[in-house]
Amino acid sequence: MTTTPAHRPRARRLGMLLAVLAVLTVGVNLRPGATSVGPVMEDVVGAYGQGAVASGLLTALPPLAFGALGLLAVPLSRRLGLTGAIVSSFVVVAVGLLLRPSAESFVLFVVLSVLGLLGPALGNVLVPAWIKQHGKGRTVGLMTLYSVVLALGGSVGSATAVPLAGAAADGWQDALRIWGMVIAVPVVVWAVVLTRTGHDFPPAPPRGEIAGSLLRSPTAIALTLMFALQSLNAYTQFGMLPQILTDAGISPARAGVLVAVIAGWGLVGGLVMPTVIARAPGLPWIVSSFGVLTVIGYTGLLLAPSVSPLLWACVLGVGGFAFPTAIALLPARTRSPLVTARLSGMVQPIGYLLAALGPITAGALLGATGSPDAVLWFLAGTGALLTVAGFRAGLPRLVDHELSS
Repeated sequence: MTTTPAHRPRARRLGMLLAVLAVLTVGVNLRPGATSVGPVMEDVVGAYGQGAVASGLLTALPPLAFGALGLLAVPLSRRLGLTGAIVSSFVVVAVGLLLRPSAESFVLFVVLSVLGLLGPALGNVLVPAWIKQHGKGRTVGLMTLYSVVLALGGSVGSATAVPLAGAAADGWQDALRIWGMVIAVPVVVWAVVLTRTGHDFPPAPPRGEIAGSLLRSPTAIALTLMFALQSLNAYTQFGMLPQILTDAGISPARAGVLVAVIAGWGLVGGLVMPTVIARAPGLPWIVSSFGVLTVIGYTGLLLAPSVSPLLWACVLGVGGFAFPTAIALLPARTRSPLVTARLSGMVQPIGYLLAALGPITAGALLGATGSPDAVLWFLAGTGALLTVAGFRAGLPRLVDHELSS
């Protein structure tokens, strides 16, 4: 029988320190399991006798999992509570990440990778909801912390992969396995949190619904495309850019650091873009500029890859501000909380599923042509599309009004 609010055990208030530890430990662990694969991708696929198509598949797994498994977040949270769903999923993540490097076949490696992405897929949806429910007056501060450590975790996963692997032929196994060990920290912290929050069902949705399909809203479509195109670039960068940079004559360790620099700029974007969206005039031009910078970054890698790779990494990193911008635009382009929830439920799952086509396409291009340049031209083209979608998403239009018109 479903527990009703009247019979639900009273949850104890979380202390500030425990809330910060919870957000810190889970946020920093949502990306390394995915971003640590890219810098050692050649070693991984080589160990299983695979090639570029396999690289594309592994690179596409995170957005595929975030899109498909993220749909399980709300049903699981209703059964287990927000905190219970997060704890349970990260236990599965620990098992997947610990066993993945020892997989005897590529198929098993992929299956264990999917298990390792379950927690991040649910966390993308549930952690912001958990913060909103339990943060109270600390919500803004906790959301800022979450945005920062999310980017930090992705950057650390990429930057440390090659150094952790070392020179040994099977060093990539240790580089990937360590994140399964680190996952023990959020599991323990969130288990403690669970003893205080109890079975914390998400709040019941408001009664009534604003009629109309979100496909009738140009703003909703633009935001979905913007989110998809930026995520496509991000996960192709994590998985394939290290190999492209290595082919251009850059050492594997430095290539991993350069990709980490791109991800690290997300720290800045997460801090500044919510304020920019709320206060800056000319927002459509600002948002569209991220697509322009993305095109410039890839063009630089094409025409002058070894002149200043750090410069091109920084340009691509600022172009990546499109991600925190898309997230911040979800509430900024809606009025009703119900429409906000519907918009988020469309933009993130559909956006991630569309983003998965990018790494698959990039892997196929690399396999067919053998040229990293083909991949960079493809990514530059997606940057041009991002420019158009970003401009439309940045226009001051409310999805609520577009649905009711």
